Amino acid sequence: MTPRAGTMRLACMFSSILLFGAAGLLLFISLQDPTELAPRQLPGIKFSIRPQQPYNDLPPASSQAGDLKAPTEKVLQDLSSQAPRGFSLLRPGRPQAPLNTGARLRPRQRRRRLLIKKMPAAAAAVPANGSSSGALAQSAPWAPGGPGLSLQQSQQERKRVMREACAKYRASSSRRAVTPRHVSRIFVEDRHRVLYCEVPKAGCSNWKRVLMVLAGLASSTADIQHNTVHYGSALKRLDTFDRQGILHRLSTYTKMLFVREPFERLVSAFRDKFEHPNSYYHPVFGKAILARYRANASREALRTGSGVRFPEFVQYLLDVHRPVGMDIHWDHVSRLCSPCLIDYDFVGKFESMEDDANFFLSLIRAPRNLTFPRFKDRHSQEARTTAQIARRYFTQLSALQRQRTYDFYYMDYLMFNYSKPFADLY
Repeated sequence: MTPRAGTMRLACMFSSILLFGAAGLLLFISLQDPTELAPRQLPGIKFSIRPQQPYNDLPPASSQAGDLKAPTEKVLQDLSSQAPRGFSLLRPGRPQAPLNTGARLRPRQRRRRLLIKKMPAAAAAVPANGSSSGALAQSAPWAPGGPGLSLQQSQQERKRVMREACAKYRASSSRRAVTPRHVSRIFVEDRHRVLYCEVPKAGCSNWKRVLMVLAGLASSTADIQHNTVHYGSALKRLDTFDRQGILHRLSTYTKMLFVREPFERLVSAFRDKFEHPNSYYHPVFGKAILARYRANASREALRTGSGVRFPEFVQYLLDVHRPVGMDIHWDHVSRLCSPCLIDYDFVGKFESMEDDANFFLSLIRAPRNLTFPRFKDRHSQEARTTAQIARRYFTQLSALQRQRTYDFYYMDYLMFNYSKPFADLY
């Protein structure tokens, strides 16, 4: 064999080895599941488990795995047997098979909304808008066979509906990494390991009062003023922690949020911000709304921003080129709390606030003398916004405006199982 032939043979062998190595690397990458690379959360309180004891010391952000032990296999089997048919509970450390939700939808936005609305109605085991029991105050919610059982079933049903809607229409959200923006509305109470996502106009002021009492910052919810609740710095937000601290709390604390019927929440926000003197919303939002949507607005109205009417406010809300940006008081819950990305352990409703709130407090072993406050600290002489009051405001709109507003909040209606507020909506 000549030296030249030997050199060519060695070059061919080296090239073959490189090609096989590259092919093997590509095959290895293609077999990886990208969802396994994203950080996963462990479930918080599960209702068949004895509620956790309060923690008096702040856990270090670099907590080891032994700080919070995962539920045993037997408990998980018991919980799975109680879950609705076709729904399996998350098991820490095990990859979860994706729900069979059919082909992923990718039509244009308008057509997509129409397709979403063909989703079968959720099981009607629990009333969508009201309390799950009419006599919950008669016995302790943790009593065997007591009303706590129906509240537990209500929680299972609400989370099932929310997770199914997310799996079907927001499947990509579950594969995204949690960023500080996603948790910017979440408040932290370390002593009882609670994370609360603030939804304005859904009882958030009183919930923050409860968190302050739980944290030992006040002895009674009645002693805490409105400005202390919203403009003080007593409660920490989750996005103020570093990434390790955020992920540690998301995986070990009990995560909860409270929601409200979207049309009622919108009317409540409008009444609060535009029907009473307000040094922020009138000059910032009111002036821009009047300048854009009121023909021949008076000079005084343009100067003060006062006197915005509900149809003008809705015009602003539905305008894709709003003259002033979105606000948390009327933003979607799905944007405020990211429920398709963060696995909330407890979903309460404003319509059954007292029952749901006190059930949650019993689950986290809050002091027995702490109950959810019922007082209204702003415009206390004015009636709370009810379904009847909200309907009166929405009758000021055209049928097309009502439909577009319903479309705007449709994912909130879907995820939290609220019924259509008007019969002509589709």
